Amino acid sequence: MNFDKNREMMIENQLRPNKITNITLLDTFNRVSKEKFIYEDNLNICYSDQDISIFGNRGYLKNLHLAQILHFADIKNNEKVLHIGGLTGYLSVLISKLCREIFVTEEDEKSLDDINKNFAENKVTNGYVFKNNLVEGLSEKEPFDLIIIDCPQYNINLNLLNQINVGGRLIYIEKLNNDLSKAYKMTKYKNNYSKDFLFDVFSNFYLEKKEESFNF
Repeated sequence: MNFDKNREMMIENQLRPNKITNITLLDTFNRVSKEKFIYEDNLNICYSDQDISIFGNRGYLKNLHLAQILHFADIKNNEKVLHIGGLTGYLSVLISKLCREIFVTEEDEKSLDDINKNFAENKVTNGYVFKNNLVEGLSEKEPFDLIIIDCPQYNINLNLLNQINVGGRLIYIEKLNNDLSKAYKMTKYKNNYSKDFLFDVFSNFYLEKKEESFNF
């Protein structure tokens, strides 16, 4: 399988036609070998236009959705970023090429090992990995300029806004049902915040199970 060619085709056929045209962002996707982050049983769909499961109910969203997250995040090279739920480190490595510092949280031990290994192999020197609950953020390293949660969630912890600088952003994906989610960007101001819809996400992934309500 020619991964280099497949990566180029992914950029030309999936990203560019969908308004992902920033040269720096496209070059970042081209320089990071996604196949190094994917387990062997899914290598054949590494650059295809579909979700890739990593474990349980979590995995990597479609390439376009990952690119859309980075596009709307508009990461500056002087920014401090928190990525919640790093999986094997693919999106984290992409982010690391765009920012000043990236802090990554994970709960899964194997994922923590994978992220550290992939940071080393990709010569990421501005990345730091922490084991932490995925809904809590990383308060001991706040404030951040940007927090990214790329796995859909039924329940959003809006207290994460307390870990963001004024002018900072929180990008997350709100899960509406088993198939449909919506991506949003919240921007923090001094006394309030804005919430902007970004794009629809069609995925079965979710960060945590939906909280069940009881009817009496």
